[in-house]
Amino acid sequence: MRTSGAPPDGKSVEQLDRAVIFLGPPGAGKGTQAKELAKYYGVPHLSTGDMLRENIAKGTPLGIKADPLMKHGELVPDSLVLKMVAHRIEQPDCAHGFVFDGFPRTVAQAQYLTILLRQNGYKPALVVHFVIDPKLLLRRITGRRMCKVGGEIYNIYERPPKCDLRCDQDGGELEQRPDDREEIVGPRLEAYERKNRTAGRVLPPVGPIARSKRREERRGSKAAGAGNCARGAFAFDVTKWRFICAAAMS
Repeated sequence: MRTSGAPPDGKSVEQLDRAVIFLGPPGAGKGTQAKELAKYYGVPHLSTGDMLRENIAKGTPLGIKADPLMKHGELVPDSLVLKMVAHRIEQPDCAHGFVFDGFPRTVAQAQYLTILLRQNGYKPALVVHFVIDPKLLLRRITGRRMCKVGGEIYNIYERPPKCDLRCDQDGGELEQRPDDREEIVGPRLEAYERKNRTAGRVLPPVGPIARSKRREERRGSKAAGAGNCARGAFAFDVTKWRFICAAAMS
């Protein structure tokens, strides 16, 4: 059995050698869970949103084209996104798999990703679909704040910083992303319902789908099938995802 880098508990784990894909609407918590699972398996956590923001910050040709679209809450066209994704998963650090956060978002993207995974010799993908109440999503997204220095994520309703609008880790100023404003979030959620949900129907032939229906928890309580409430949010314990992945890979 091939093993990857040591997880936090110091034990070696089986290499992923596949894509794990977390699908769901904006603000469902995909990024938080994807980072934890990627850390455990020692593989990259990939997010097209992060890739796009990096390109915008660097002023690349792709970033220049994507910037006005993202500011107005519009979806970046596949012609831009797919080129970026193809280039990223061909990098050496993705050789033993990766965890994708929120991609694919359209049927065309799902079909293209299927081809890319086959061409790069990955095992069948594991897809996890998050389902969450729209009203709760709106509260989570509009309350989200990000540290300008280290990128730490807070929520003024669920996980506020100790000092007003300052990061607990490095004291950096917290800011709201332009596409997290309430006037932008509504169209984003509508766009997801219109276009994104159909992507999940294309992916089942690639690999198994696990549906994760998330419930709001009070601090310190437990929800059915979920671990302890993490930092006041309603995140699943990463051991649950490791179990799902292990079952799918067996």
